[in-house]
Parts: sequence; structure tokens; C-alpha cells
Amino acid sequence: MELTPQQLKTYDGSDPSKPIYVAIRGRIYDVTSGKSFYGPGGPYCVFAGKDASRALAKMSKEETDAVPSLEGLTEKEIGVLDDWEKKFQAKYPVSGTVVSN
Repeated sequence: MELTPQQLKTYDGSDPSKPIYVAIRGRIYDVTSGKSFYGPGGPYCVFAGKDASRALAKMSKEETDAVPSLEGLTEKEIGVLDDWEKKFQAKYPVSGTVVSN
């Protein structure tokens, strides 16, 4: 499955009939099993329906960091993102990729 960033936004947990997706480096993960974390009101809800690569790399829950851009990240932050990506790969199924509009 391929989704544009706008389509991905609709999988943010606000519609209980849809799965919850979080993307890392353009790969979409179905995090519905972690609904208490990624769903509305959850501690990581800011990542839902987005490519949260930058925010994960920076260990940030700021809305402005929940973007795919890796520009300007330090080597250490890229390492943190690599660790997050491995955790997601081990825990959540891949549902597709993010494509440009």
C-alpha cells in the first residue's frame, strides 16, 4: 500500500474503524496494537498518522518535529532513529510506504 502524507494523516487514531499508522523513513507501521500509546490522548499520539522520523531521532514529542526530514541531525540522533526503527520492525507489521503527492 502506498499513501501520501495527506492520506497517512487519516490513520491517526481519530477514526476507531481505521488502523493507527506511524511511518519511519517512509515505511508505514501498523501500531494499532499500541493504541494506548499512539491513539488519541496517548503519550505518543503526536506521531500517529505521520512520518515521525525526525521526532524519534531527537526523542521529541513536539508537533513541529514529527516530520520526515533528517536534515541537520547529528550522528548520535541518526543512531537513535536506527534504534527506534529496529524496535518498530520487531514489534509492528509494515503496512506500506509514504509516497509524495
